[in-house]
Amino acid sequence: MAHLLEVETGYRSGSRSWARPGEPRGEYDPERTTLTERRRAKVAELQGLDRQEAKQLGLEWISERTLERMAAKYDEHGVMGLADGRWTPPLRGRWAISEEVAEAIRAVHAESLHRSKVSMKTKERMIHQYVREKFEAKGKEVDVPHYTTLAKVWKEWFGTEGARQRYIRSAAAVETGKAKVVILRPGQVVVLDTTPLPVKVLDDVFGTPISVHLTLALDAYSHSLVAFRLTPVSDSSVEVAMLLRDVLLPLPMRPDWGEELEWPYPGVPAALVAEFAGYRVAGLPFFAPETVTSDHGSIYKNHQIVHVARTLKMELLPARAMRPTDKAACERAFAGIQSLLLELLLGYQGVDVADRGVDPEGDAVWTLAEMEHLLATWIVAVWQNRKLDQYAPAWDPGGRHSPNTLFAAAAARDGISLEIPEPNLYFELLPAHSVKIDRRRGVKIGGLWYGGTAPVLDPYRGQRSARSGRHAGKWAISRDPRDCRYVYFEDPEQSGLWHALSWNGLPPGDDVPAFSDARVREVLREAVRAGLKPRDDKELLPVLLKLVASRTPVTAWPTQMTIKQRSERARELARARSAASDRPAAPLSELPPPARPADLAAAHRRAVTADRQRRREAGVSQPPTAPPLLGEALRARNLFVLPDEEEVDNAGQAEEPGPESS
Repeated sequence: MAHLLEVETGYRSGSRSWARPGEPRGEYDPERTTLTERRRAKVAELQGLDRQEAKQLGLEWISERTLERMAAKYDEHGVMGLADGRWTPPLRGRWAISEEVAEAIRAVHAESLHRSKVSMKTKERMIHQYVREKFEAKGKEVDVPHYTTLAKVWKEWFGTEGARQRYIRSAAAVETGKAKVVILRPGQVVVLDTTPLPVKVLDDVFGTPISVHLTLALDAYSHSLVAFRLTPVSDSSVEVAMLLRDVLLPLPMRPDWGEELEWPYPGVPAALVAEFAGYRVAGLPFFAPETVTSDHGSIYKNHQIVHVARTLKMELLPARAMRPTDKAACERAFAGIQSLLLELLLGYQGVDVADRGVDPEGDAVWTLAEMEHLLATWIVAVWQNRKLDQYAPAWDPGGRHSPNTLFAAAAARDGISLEIPEPNLYFELLPAHSVKIDRRRGVKIGGLWYGGTAPVLDPYRGQRSARSGRHAGKWAISRDPRDCRYVYFEDPEQSGLWHALSWNGLPPGDDVPAFSDARVREVLREAVRAGLKPRDDKELLPVLLKLVASRTPVTAWPTQMTIKQRSERARELARARSAASDRPAAPLSELPPPARPADLAAAHRRAVTADRQRRREAGVSQPPTAPPLLGEALRARNLFVLPDEEEVDNAGQAEEPGPESS
């Protein structure tokens, strides 16, 4: 894996943040070499190894094609994808199951999928029938094991098959043959799911009751709700990307939260976590997820989420169709939040129209911001400390455990990774558009032109980029569809430095309300319907201001707008505020460079030393008196110790008589 990561990234650790001394080497520097050149350099390096040593390491036959295949398997299966199957011994199975009996079991399983659901006893009789007609009729004696053995083998090979017959057939049609996932540590599997929030909330602009969607990220090991999002419309891929980013980031403390909600996990002091994060951290786990499980919704299966998973080095594992048990923990979490919290709130409308109250819209009193704050406080204060009766770990089935105690136990065993992502990760997770840079108007994305007067684009106007492949010669521009006033361009000369390109239609020195990509499409349709032939984006500004209701006459006042118009505007502003909160607070050009491992280690030592000194000073009321030296105590009690020369001289001077006494 170290060889492969050095080829793919230039660093044996896979990240420049953990570069070893002397890395990157010249032939593997990603800033000066291509991926093909690095693969050729690695092939030449491995071919220079001793023949016997390379054979023992499994690196005897390595080519460019082998490195390509290893990279694909690593992205799909992780480090286990690099295992050489030729060195893995085959499973020996059960000695009582001969080849004839195994053939009969597989034939009966295929037949049972076609027929209606039957019992295991009937399957046993079908196995006997198959053996009798296929083998014993030809004079071959076959010993069929007992029913108990057949039932155990059936369960090992095909599972319990306790579901409905139609669902068993659908699962068998897409069965991949992979073993079941055994969850052993936090972050190994994170489950995502979205559901409508069964509480009507008020939008933050007009105070109109609206429906919102709740998206959860649940750690399958500790059952911690590591991240959540409230969206006033159906969530999109960018919302899911930001949710996965929240899983990697520590949750900051809110102004009204007390010390009881601060980072509580032993082994890593809260001061150390605050030193790395730059703010006080709440008591909620954060980590880099390895596998993400979700349903088959379009927001979880599009190209944007695949790009996000590749960027965050995680694997997407969709749940099987019609299999709620694959993410049962997340479904139970939704039910727990509803019964423990949401049913107590005014505006609760239930999950069915027949069970709805008289007027849940009129009862709504919680705004969108207040509901988000309430959920965050409840998760940290209640959910993370609630006893888990059904989810006790295998090493302590009768103990009392909560999500916090399970995470603390895993942290004491495996440690806690304090690798906090850089602020620039926000721009890397946004949807990227491959476009050309016009000499006069800049870049065109989504029907709008950006960066017409931006000086950062001047060296690249009319030029072709160094990219190859499908988008050869084009430049990658990132855009947040929740706020289309700006797009973001990474400086080719300095990796990690991003610049914001404003829409050409924005007037200088003026504040235009945020608008989403849906509003952009509506603007363009209105312009076409009005017969406009815009030569410059400034001609679209009056149409935009009319649609977003910021500079319009009495007809655009909130009291004169229809309910649908107010809801659309409120949802658009809520999504824009969410995009603003996800962006780094510092200006793009002033973001600090990524910290080096040496600086991180020094900061680690300073934080630990400061925490120890604070605890020592808090334990005593006054500075303690230094104890006497060990030699002084021995000299005071020993009668045979000769006096020092200084003591003898002082004693002799004291005994000599002075001139006056003589």
